[in-house]
Amino acid sequence: MKILVTGGAGFIGSHTVVELHSAGFEPVILDNLYNSNREVLNGIKQITGKDFPFYELDCNDIEKVRALFEKEQFDGVIHFAAYKAVGESVEKPLKYYENNINSLMVLLRVMEEFKVNKFVFSSSCTVYGQPDSLPVTEDTPRKPATSPYGNTKAIAEDIIRDHVHAGPGLRAISLRYFNPIGAHETSLIGELPNGVPSNLVPFITQTAAGLRKSLTVFGSDYDTPDGTCIRDFIHVVDLAKAHLKALLLLKDVSDENFYDVFNVGTGEGYTVLNLIRTFEEVNNLKLNYTIGPRREGDVEKIYAQSDKVNNVMKWRAEKTMAEALRDAWNWQLKLVNTL
Repeated sequence: MKILVTGGAGFIGSHTVVELHSAGFEPVILDNLYNSNREVLNGIKQITGKDFPFYELDCNDIEKVRALFEKEQFDGVIHFAAYKAVGESVEKPLKYYENNINSLMVLLRVMEEFKVNKFVFSSSCTVYGQPDSLPVTEDTPRKPATSPYGNTKAIAEDIIRDHVHAGPGLRAISLRYFNPIGAHETSLIGELPNGVPSNLVPFITQTAAGLRKSLTVFGSDYDTPDGTCIRDFIHVVDLAKAHLKALLLLKDVSDENFYDVFNVGTGEGYTVLNLIRTFEEVNNLKLNYTIGPRREGDVEKIYAQSDKVNNVMKWRAEKTMAEALRDAWNWQLKLVNTL
């Protein structure tokens, strides 16, 4: 199957391109390089030995997206491309609603037009808001998102569900990610944010490498064992493989119109300080960090129950948090050495 990967030069997208190729799929990469780097394509090529078709364009441009579908005969789409910084979304909500919602609408319209019937959407555990009980299951009620970013994911899920219900011949899955971390074991691809990182682990690795003076831990007075937020951290390679499983499930379902959601996490929650200490132990170094005030938009604690994805998609996380933090540091060292 030929699969369009939007945001395919990004962190999760690039690893998914590699795993798609390993499993015999034909990935085609679409990315506007807003929060990614063309150099990632070289890393993908070194790992796979192959140059995949790459289109530098924006998913919001319906005419260019339509021209791409006309040129390539896609069997499915994995949609990663979106703005994703929680803090920035609080400051610039209209930017997030306009980009994240409109790009989805464009893709669904063009997919329907060209009769492309398999769609995997990059959703987020942020759709649960701050849940009343843990771990969260797919049946846990969605609560108001704590950030505009999270709300764009909830709205996007509703749009996909309603579109499928209208009977366009679409089979779709939303994967509700928890917190992807790590890098490819070759250190040829990893998380490469432009400017100030919005995610925790790149901030940790850049601080450890001396590129930043210190790391700020946002809040130490939460109702958790050490006062810092709890998250479910998943290795990005494991997460990438979940997209393959989703495509295979969509290929096999008998319903012409199908929609389902899956939590993709390890099922274990770790505090931010626990993550930092594991990073220090695994990589034998000390990290300079300070405790700061809470950050608006952050959820106190959340982690997944993974029974559904384990049983239905036959997927489970295989890599540990320690492995992910080792891989992330090796990736950072490679970046420093190549600058």
